[in-house]
Amino acid sequence: MEPFLATLGYFAIGVIVVLIGLVIFEFITKQYNDWEEVKSGNQAVAMSIAGKIIGICIVLAFAIYHSFTIWDTLIWGIFGIVLQMAAYLLFEFFTKKFSVETELKNNNTAVGIISIGVSIGLAFVIGASIT
Repeated sequence: MEPFLATLGYFAIGVIVVLIGLVIFEFITKQYNDWEEVKSGNQAVAMSIAGKIIGICIVLAFAIYHSFTIWDTLIWGIFGIVLQMAAYLLFEFFTKKFSVETELKNNNTAVGIISIGVSIGLAFVIGASIT
């Protein structure tokens, strides 16, 4: 029975960490409301959100592999969110010719695709660094 309870615990932590991450990212994107944009069919914002969710889950998967307790996973998951936010802010910072937020709001799917790549790519780096 214990493995089933552990799985439920990791699942619950995963859902909680993803929701926390999405709420924090919602505050970071000040130019638009993520879910209103998705509701109106903004594919670029949807891609960006999907990348964030996948990225957070990749970090959580590595955390589960390398943690001894559910609490370790929670701590690494939150740390992963912080690093994912840093990656997003660096993405915005290093694109001097345009604003990532503005382009996502304007439904620029090319920027949405790069946003997915940044989130997922750096999630593997973050996850692999978990010890």
